[in-house]
Amino acid sequence: MNADVVEEYAAAVQLEDELRWVQNKLFDVGSILATAPGQTFKNMPQVAAQDVTRLEKLIDRCQKDLEPLKEFILPGGGKVSGFLHQARTVCRRAERLCVTLSKTEPVDSTIIKFVNRLSDALFVLARWVAKTQGEPEFLWERNVAKKSE
Repeated sequence: MNADVVEEYAAAVQLEDELRWVQNKLFDVGSILATAPGQTFKNMPQVAAQDVTRLEKLIDRCQKDLEPLKEFILPGGGKVSGFLHQARTVCRRAERLCVTLSKTEPVDSTIIKFVNRLSDALFVLARWVAKTQGEPEFLWERNVAKKSE
């Protein structure tokens, strides 16, 4: 097997492992948010500071392979990076909803931090996947001239 194929396979396995962990943590978040304030139950899931740290380390690992952004990028790319961009926008919406909820009932600040860092991680993962797949990123162009009709 050539080195590029092995590297691509390892990247795909890493991405799958991280996304599976994220899915499990999102179920934890949903369970916590669905529980009435002040109520607890045996083996209640938790979202802890180390979960936020894990996302931050994932972001740092992926960003090592990426060029710094000098402009906004347009979401898109291939299928996987496109889905990751879409997941990021849904995650941002969830973050806003958690903040809104926190104004009427107690919401653990770690959950809000986790969802915030998750949206950042999904953005970086989308860029990382695009790079590992050789897909171009399209920069946002200010004041793009309209085509004449």
